Amino acid sequence: MKNKTATLIGATGLIGSHLLELLQKDSEFSQIKVLVRRPITFTSPMVKTVVIDFSNLESFKLGISESDVIFCAIGTTNKKMKGNIEQYRKIDFDIPLNAAKLGLETGCDKYVFVSSFGANSKSTNFYLKLKGETEDALSDLNISSLLLFRPSLLLGKRKELRLGEIMGRLFMVPLSFLIPTRMRPIKAQWVAKSMLEATKLETKGVNIYHFNEMKKLIN
Repeated sequence: MKNKTATLIGATGLIGSHLLELLQKDSEFSQIKVLVRRPITFTSPMVKTVVIDFSNLESFKLGISESDVIFCAIGTTNKKMKGNIEQYRKIDFDIPLNAAKLGLETGCDKYVFVSSFGANSKSTNFYLKLKGETEDALSDLNISSLLLFRPSLLLGKRKELRLGEIMGRLFMVPLSFLIPTRMRPIKAQWVAKSMLEATKLETKGVNIYHFNEMKKLIN
């Protein structure tokens, strides 16, 4: 099926920006809807910017309607949220879950979500616990094709510096050959490419992708 519509949430992030670029070059897609909180201008006629209030479900539903596949690569940091756990959850849990629910309501049965290596709802780590809770909630929706991507340390140029990633590059990257493969650092563009390729396999049910699975998709 050609002339598909992809909806992307988190297009300005490290993975999302690579994914947006790839989608514009993919012949299967004729329109890319980018859902954002603030106006952003893109040069490609394929890209339609949809400014919405993510807390307004009617606005959210209109923005996500007519999607053939939804890509969710949104995420924030504790630094940005200044320790506000409630606000953190609104972005990292509520937005992905509502996107999936509203996608189902409007006929989209393929959902791609960027999670994290180690995601586990029973984890004592706040970030990994939240990612795990989001995965569990998405899985409970019984989406026909749910693709969960769990990258470890992401490699690529971010707009903002993250101390943890800087330290990871200094220590993990040089020693990556000693690290179990599913935990290895991975280029953000590889994650984006594997996300796009996974949507073409017509897999059903819940599918989880770590380093190994992502590399297979792009090789």
